[in-house]
Amino acid sequence: MEKLLAIMLVMSLMTVSCNKSGGGSSGESTATAPVTTDDKGSDPATDPNTDADPAPESASSLPAQAMSFKTNVSYLSGFDSTDEDKYNRAVALVKKVVATEAFRTAVLNHAYGGAKTFVQNNSLTNAQIYQSCLDAAEKLTPTKNNTMDVGVKLYYEASSTVGYTSSSISYINVNTKFFDIYAINSVAANLFHEWLHKLGYGHDVAATTRRPYSVPYGIGTIIRTVGKSFI
Repeated sequence: MEKLLAIMLVMSLMTVSCNKSGGGSSGESTATAPVTTDDKGSDPATDPNTDADPAPESASSLPAQAMSFKTNVSYLSGFDSTDEDKYNRAVALVKKVVATEAFRTAVLNHAYGGAKTFVQNNSLTNAQIYQSCLDAAEKLTPTKNNTMDVGVKLYYEASSTVGYTSSSISYINVNTKFFDIYAINSVAANLFHEWLHKLGYGHDVAATTRRPYSVPYGIGTIIRTVGKSFI
């Protein structure tokens, strides 16, 4: 009887050990939520084009280019120190958003007409459009340098135009009528929208029903939405 009890005890210990090992490894996961920081005035540093890259998301599957995305934004005219501070924070916010899984997922899953696509997408898939943002090869300087290269001019106009640019210039124009009242995430969205024109993406001039699903409007909205979690 004692020998039988000993055999049964050994078998019981073996069973408990196997179940614990298997169950433990299969149930573990790592969160990939965006890293949040205080972005209400004290952050970022004076020059967002040279500040440190955002802290990497834990166990993120993001491509290295998303984490190393840089900005080279020049203020050409119309800025005072207050304007520069506000735009600095918007530029830094762009870097933070690009370095999130939320941004990548939203771009890859953007849909129009029941399909994962953008309007006026230059015959590119969502994945190719996302990659083009990371490559950051502007049409006037077509080098894939992983850097947003763009100049900014502020102006005032009593119109409904938030900003504009053209294919022949390397800068964007931002209307202070809206810039002065916009939250930082909306300024960042407008910057990214206009910069996407520099990458060769367009949209309808008129306010059509499909225009919000174009690359500049669609991704601009994503920047604004994801960016809100940082401010």
